[in-house]
Formats: sequence, C-alpha cells, structure tokens
Amino acid sequence: MAISDWPEQLRPRERLLKAGPQALSDAELLAIFLRVGIRGKDAVALATELLGRFGSLRALIHASRADFTAVPGLGAAKYAQLQAVIELARRAISEEMSAGEELSSPHAVKDFLRLSLAGQPYESFHVLFLDVKNRLIEACELFRGTLTHTSVYPREVVREALARNAAAIMLAHNHPSGSPAPSESDVLLTRALVQALALVDIRILDHFVVAGHQVHSFAEHGQI
Repeated sequence: MAISDWPEQLRPRERLLKAGPQALSDAELLAIFLRVGIRGKDAVALATELLGRFGSLRALIHASRADFTAVPGLGAAKYAQLQAVIELARRAISEEMSAGEELSSPHAVKDFLRLSLAGQPYESFHVLFLDVKNRLIEACELFRGTLTHTSVYPREVVREALARNAAAIMLAHNHPSGSPAPSESDVLLTRALVQALALVDIRILDHFVVAGHQVHSFAEHGQI
C-alpha cells in the first residue's frame, strides 16, 4: 500500500506538519526525504531498510557516494540531495555561530563540528578564530592528514590567528578510527599551542576531539 493510501493521521508528512519533526522516527523523517519507495516497498519501509543496512542514521548520512548509490532505489540525484541537506545544516549552524553572539556555550560548536568532521576518512585539524567578545570570525581547516595522523605546525596556527586579528581561538580535530578520548600527542600539542599563542596574547578557549557523534572537550574535562 502506498503511503498516500494510509490514513492521514499516520502519514509522515501530515504528522510532521501537525506535531512537528520531533514527533517522527528516524525512518519517518528519512521517508519524507526519499519521497517515494521502490517496487514492493513504500518510502517508510525503504527508509527502515536503509537504516538497518547502514546501521545508524549517522552512518547513512556519512556514507560514501559508492555505498549510497549501490542501494536499489537510490542514485546520484538522491546522494546529491542528501549532501545539499547536510551542507545547508552545516551553513545554518555556522551562521548561528557568526550571528554576533558570544560563543558561551559549546553546544552549537559541537553540532557544527559533528557535521564538519564526523565521518571523514582522514584526520582534519580545524581552527575557529574569535574576536575579543568571543564571536566567530572564521572557522577553517588548517591541516589534513591520513587515517591516523596529521601534522600540525604551531607557527602556522599563530600566523593564521594574527592574520585574522583573532583574540582567541578554539581547536578541533577528528579521530576517524578511534574514540574521542585525546591521545598523549593531542595533549602535548595543545600545551605547545597554548604556549605559542600566549606569546602573542591569543587565548585557546577549548580543543574538541570528534569521533562519530561523540565530541570530547578539553575545557569541560579540565585539560586546558
């Protein structure tokens, strides 16, 4: 039976409009994105199958193009749509952080970093540059490495911070194949950067380590 033949109160789109997106399951939200199913499966059934196949919503969102388009009923067009949705969410959060408000809470930062770093197959080191009121000037990737390693040069971080007239920064990198717990080298690097930036009167407010949906904050754990 097609979803259009379901009772109106059970249809995902109608339920979303009436009760809000938070009332829907992952499969129902995904079904709205898919719009249609395939032969023998409505959109909700297909969405449920996809979540089972990839293991989680996060894994589906970060699936490679090859893995995504290998699923019957999904193709390059759907993959492009999904990437557009993810990028829109990332930009919306970035705008929220750049809206002139002080970044006093790490929640928006963590959401932004999950979208930017989770699922990447390589280590990536990002810096968020802040003004004297802790408002975001710019967030950018400074270094990129391999699956397990990336080289970070303190002098480059200092140079980029001075070029933006930053008063403070936040650091972030990902662990593609591990837990969000910082390694000994992460701790040593953070200390080196704190010392290097202190020489030019720039503070490091936090260092985030992203692994999947988990984010470790140095500041929250008293490590900075």
